Amino acid sequence: MISAVFTSLLASGRAQFNLRALDARRRFPALDMAQFSAFLHDGLDPLAVAVAAAAPERAGSFTVAAYDMALELVAHGLAGPAAKNPFLNTVWRELAPCFAPLLASAPVPVLGMLSNAAIHVSGVAGARPAQWRDEMATIAPQLASVAELRAVGQILAWRAGIAHFRLGAIAAADSLPPHLALAAFGEPCADWPQLRTQLLENPWRGNGQGREFGAFTGLGGDFATPPQLRATHDGFIVFSGERHYLLVADAHGAVLHGATPDEYVQASMQLPASVRLDGATVQIGARSMALDLPPGEIALAANEHTLAITSSCTHAVRLLPLA
Repeated sequence: MISAVFTSLLASGRAQFNLRALDARRRFPALDMAQFSAFLHDGLDPLAVAVAAAAPERAGSFTVAAYDMALELVAHGLAGPAAKNPFLNTVWRELAPCFAPLLASAPVPVLGMLSNAAIHVSGVAGARPAQWRDEMATIAPQLASVAELRAVGQILAWRAGIAHFRLGAIAAADSLPPHLALAAFGEPCADWPQLRTQLLENPWRGNGQGREFGAFTGLGGDFATPPQLRATHDGFIVFSGERHYLLVADAHGAVLHGATPDEYVQASMQLPASVRLDGATVQIGARSMALDLPPGEIALAANEHTLAITSSCTHAVRLLPLA
């Protein structure tokens, strides 16, 4: 049932809300008002209650701004019970109320940022949206501005599996007070300049085991044929099933982007001197690892930080830290 607070806010501006809904239906003929009504109850009601508690004098202006945004999100199929991805509904209902003071002062930037982040994080294969939501909720009381919210959101998106955000996340942390940057990286007792150097030098910091990525498309994976890899500074160019990809991986996740045949041709096939394959055993410096793959069917590719292991017998890529 809709809250008394939200009922009162809607009633006090009934005429303007009706006009806004009418205008939205003209601009978006496919807008389903039943879906919109459901999203008002599920998504906007908890927000209005939270903002009214934090800054009652701004609850009315916030509700107007959020109502307009809700209309557009539902019209584009991004919010409501029939949303393409329900995570945005979850963010409005569960996470956004944690930012009530910021929403009261800057409703459009804050709600827009949270909505865009929800769409992006949940749209990246292999990312962990629930982790991002939970960590954002935990750090919310420490954030005092939209700029801090944006920077921390990017850091936590990287830590939730969006590997190509790594350098951007580190740069974003430079704009934060050191204690907040450390909190965002989950290391409140560290020294920020030292941690920053370590993160820049070692993408696998905190993960010495590496990870496995990829599977056969017939089983819901990414690769139609066993992938072939060549190294670049940023990751690996992958060739599989007549398609090319850029694979970026680090301690927190692995992400696949599109690439071109030219990028594959130009990528490196050179291995570091510290890496050697002996039958089904990989030597990385003084380390030795026996692989559960047939000898003679194994291929290696490596850049400065990562060794990638592939085989004609599997659709998976094994990624190991070189450090």
